[in-house]
Amino acid sequence: MTSKHPLVNRVAVVIGAILLTALVGMASTLAVSTSIEGNATAINKAGALRLGAFELVSRSAARETRGNDEVQKLIQDYNQKLESNAITGSIPRTEDHPLARQYQQVRQTWQSLLKPAIEFHQAGTPVTREMMAAAEHYIGEVNSLVTMLEHRTEARIDLLHLIQISSMVFSVLIVSALFVDLRNRVIKPLRKLVYIAGAVGEKDFSHKAKLKGSDELARLGNAFDQMTDQLAQTYQQLESQAREKTRELEVSHSALQVMHSASRNLFANHDLCGGSIPMLQELERLLGIGPIRLYLHDKESEQPVEAVTTATDERPFYCRDHHCTACLVTPEQLDELPLPGNDGRRLLLPIRTPGQILGTLEVWYPAEQGLPATARRLLETLSDQLATAIYLEKQITEEQQQTLAEERTVIARELHDSLAQSLSYLKMQVARMRRLNIEGDQKAMHDDILDELSTGLNSAYRQLRELLATFRLKLDTPDLLTALRKTIDEFTERLGHPVALDYNLPPQTLSPNEEIHTLQIIREALANAVKHAEAKEISVAVLFETPAVKVRIQDDGKGLPGTGQPVNHYGMVIMQDRARTLGGQVQVQNRDEGGVAVTLSFVPKSRNLISTDTTTA
Repeated sequence: MTSKHPLVNRVAVVIGAILLTALVGMASTLAVSTSIEGNATAINKAGALRLGAFELVSRSAARETRGNDEVQKLIQDYNQKLESNAITGSIPRTEDHPLARQYQQVRQTWQSLLKPAIEFHQAGTPVTREMMAAAEHYIGEVNSLVTMLEHRTEARIDLLHLIQISSMVFSVLIVSALFVDLRNRVIKPLRKLVYIAGAVGEKDFSHKAKLKGSDELARLGNAFDQMTDQLAQTYQQLESQAREKTRELEVSHSALQVMHSASRNLFANHDLCGGSIPMLQELERLLGIGPIRLYLHDKESEQPVEAVTTATDERPFYCRDHHCTACLVTPEQLDELPLPGNDGRRLLLPIRTPGQILGTLEVWYPAEQGLPATARRLLETLSDQLATAIYLEKQITEEQQQTLAEERTVIARELHDSLAQSLSYLKMQVARMRRLNIEGDQKAMHDDILDELSTGLNSAYRQLRELLATFRLKLDTPDLLTALRKTIDEFTERLGHPVALDYNLPPQTLSPNEEIHTLQIIREALANAVKHAEAKEISVAVLFETPAVKVRIQDDGKGLPGTGQPVNHYGMVIMQDRARTLGGQVQVQNRDEGGVAVTLSFVPKSRNLISTDTTTA
């Protein structure tokens, strides 16, 4: 089982080894010193045996010796010295030990050779050659014993020195190994970790400890490496997030600038399409989204009406300026946009004011990228701006219509109170002149003049009544379609047959002024068909053929006379004048199958696409 603290264990082992070395050294020293304890005394005593042997020999031969009893006393004392503990204590107990054998040899030489020689020597007589030889032999054996004791003592002392030197060397080696191990395993790793810590403090996460092993510092180094990797990753993520936030802020700033500039242009020019398309396309570029479409609610349409799109491969039906290509893209470019077919997602934002929903802003964005919260907030701000612009334009349009209605009411009142009464007065005067009895050559001329006056007055009076009726009709209708339906109902009743109506004009295609002139031309054409053509079937078609509006009134009547313009009839002249006001033209011509076709064609000058009718939220 791997220890959890190998470094601590290593240090503990080293300290234990040092302690063990010290203990072994001390124990060995103690044992050796104990083993040589008394050796010096033994050497001295053994050396004294030599002197004692010479003394014993000399005493036995001296004249002063009183007899054998004294010699025996000396022999007994010497024998006790030879058998004393001072000498035998230093002799090993093992019989086969060289020192023990030498001691036995000394004792044997003493017992068998020198002692008998002394005992049998006559006291007071000179020393014999045999006795001297025995003493020398004995002394040699004692010298050998002393020499062996000295050598044994010196060997023990050398062993003690060796033990001490070995303990010291072993301790030095252990301490050196400890220092090397500490330097490699502790000091260097600690320096590296301190350096890495300093580098981390300087936001440099590239340095790695890469410590090998399984000790605490190696694990700490691995933890440092993991920490620096995680810190580097976290720092990179934070830097990436900071860059992303900075980019979002820059995009938001640019988008707000674009919306600010576009909103001023939008509010100044009252041009929703021309004012919003550049802004929306710039937002698409900045936010990486698109296409963007704006739908407005209209009372006359069950579905929301598209008012603005930033990308289409066909010119929108509401486009007025056919020189503009701001929203036109190729089919290939349209396929690259994020739509349902190519993994696009849609965001719908309401265009609303308090209490009213004016329309919907449709924003497509790539599904894999998603829509950041910042971009969504910008789009919500955009929808609020568009709602404000649409609402203000709606208010302006309503005020214009109200002003126009009031002006038309004043004109109708003035016409009724002035011109209508004047025409009635002239008709009465013509009637009085008819009652005059004028005879003679001037009668025919007089009647012709009265007929012309009567015809002109009747035509003017009829046109005045139609004009007043048109003014009053428009006051009660919100748009051209409603006014046309009422007009169709009126002329259906006058004709006695249904008048067909085909109408596909998109909502808010015409301005109020254009609606008035279009309605007047249609009423004039219907009046001519009912009064002069003696028609049975009449059809009215108001069609939008981008970019123009086509109005066609057809009947199956008797057609135009050869001169084209009936005598004393100015309706066609008025229609032509109205068509020129609209920037178009009116064509009146006979049909091959019979009857007359009146065709009005003009391109609407108004670029107002903002609905004047909303659905209450």
